[in-house]
Amino acid sequence: MHSPLVIMGVCGAGKTAVGAALAARLGATFKDADNLHPLPNVEKMTAGIPLTDEDRWPWLRLVGAELAAEHPHGIVIACSALKRAYRDAVRAAAPSTRFILLEVDPSVLKERLVQRPGHFMPPALLTSQLETLEPLEGDEEGMTVRSEGGIEALIDQILANLRQVHPAIPAGADQK
Repeated sequence: MHSPLVIMGVCGAGKTAVGAALAARLGATFKDADNLHPLPNVEKMTAGIPLTDEDRWPWLRLVGAELAAEHPHGIVIACSALKRAYRDAVRAAAPSTRFILLEVDPSVLKERLVQRPGHFMPPALLTSQLETLEPLEGDEEGMTVRSEGGIEALIDQILANLRQVHPAIPAGADQK
């Protein structure tokens, strides 16, 4: 079985779409960490107020607990995980977690956010997220991938990279 996976990045990077597609190809459970946010966090973001670290710690503990829980076929979670400290908090609960950072051109991000009205993360918070993002460091388990070329091509790239460290990734994951 492979390590728990977190698809990370700023709002609009495609975390949910990529995470759900990757989980489907792996036969794993998929969860969106947005659904684990306590109500006060959702209310702040809906009002266009960036979360503080104090707002995030309880949420990150929930994300880590979900990753550490028993998932017989693995788990993929979509989670922003913007700072190293946030990823460390998740790894404190689930040490074998691998992070996959989706990089997207800021102009594409803005376009995507404008096209999804009604989401609690308004486009106005994109700048705050881009400023907060700390790319994966060399000692962190994971990879950075450019989110372009369509979801299936991106999943193929992620799976090829994962197989370098997890040769036992199911062969059926290659089938679309």
